[in-house]
Amino acid sequence: MYLFEFLDGGVLRLSWWQLILATLLFTHVTIAAVTIFLHRSQAHRGLDLHPVVSQFFRVWLWLTTGMQTKEWVSIHRKHHAKCETPEDPHSPQTRGLRKVLWEGAELYMAEAANAETLAKYSHGTPNDWLERNVYSRFTWHGCGIMLGTDLILFGWAGLAVWAVQMMWIPFFAAGVINGIGHFWGYRNFDAPDASTNISPWGILIGGEELHNNHHTFPTSARLSSKWYEFDIGWMYIRILQSVGLAKVLRVAPVPKVVAPKPRIDLETLQAVVANRYDLLARYARELRRAHKAELSKLPQAERARFASLRLWLRKGNVEALPPQARETLAEMLAHSRVMKTLVDMRTELAKTWSRSAGSREQMLAHLEDWIARAEASGNRTLQDMALRIRSYAPIAQPA
Repeated sequence: MYLFEFLDGGVLRLSWWQLILATLLFTHVTIAAVTIFLHRSQAHRGLDLHPVVSQFFRVWLWLTTGMQTKEWVSIHRKHHAKCETPEDPHSPQTRGLRKVLWEGAELYMAEAANAETLAKYSHGTPNDWLERNVYSRFTWHGCGIMLGTDLILFGWAGLAVWAVQMMWIPFFAAGVINGIGHFWGYRNFDAPDASTNISPWGILIGGEELHNNHHTFPTSARLSSKWYEFDIGWMYIRILQSVGLAKVLRVAPVPKVVAPKPRIDLETLQAVVANRYDLLARYARELRRAHKAELSKLPQAERARFASLRLWLRKGNVEALPPQARETLAEMLAHSRVMKTLVDMRTELAKTWSRSAGSREQMLAHLEDWIARAEASGNRTLQDMALRIRSYAPIAQPA
């Protein structure tokens, strides 16, 4: 009888709104553990964490998710290595948005059972006594302890709190970030995949909402890029750093422009290569503006057919387009000399940094030739891109 009375409110005896706040706090700690420890520190080595902080996150993840560090890191690294291909464990581009959004946890578990993935991508993850004998050995027991703790703290309402905790990561991390983050949103950078920023304010999912920024600079400990973007995970990292509990190793370069050089040099080449995704994103925006202007010149019947290319023009690799979209693009380029020039010049520009077998001098000569042709083209967009290239300053890694 006493047990049922006790479970009626638990130790804390919280009101309904206090229960909601406690649930959000618990799930937010889990999100912080995923983005700071599993993602930025373990998977990408963007920062080092003090052993006390790492151990806290490992314990908390064991209690609230049952996930193993080795499995999560391996699957995420494979996602980056095989992004948007059939080998990508959870790409909505190959598996469909519905599948990834609603069955993201199932996709995770299927890949976690792939011994080849774990062997190839798990290097550097914890392999101490606790990992071998507790976290990896008793995978569901932590969640059981969490259930008991929730019942003690919140009474019968702890069942609901625990259920939300168990669903939070499978839905928001495995579903929303892996699904919507590669399907819908805005892009700051022309990364070579379909990654998008879901929201400029990364709070609910710890900053992971800024997914295009992350895929462009995967080893960066900071996911925000523009002045209006907010990455709450980065705020926590800075707090940890200020008290000596974290050390930031890498952050994304911030594009900086200065007075344009009359003649580019190897320093300019280095700055262009470092800022290539920023440059291509600007190019893509101009390409879409040109596409809109060209559409207005076409008859209504053809305008509707070519309008569908708008979503594909943010990708410069024509060969990567679906066959139907590629054929439609070829028809439009045949209609528009302006569009053909812009698309061809974009492809030529990307060859500057894709010539891995060439020397720096050869790459510089290629870029000089591109600038000369852009400036002589009479096309305002190309001339602006050439000016931007001349203006990029060398990047100094922030402290």
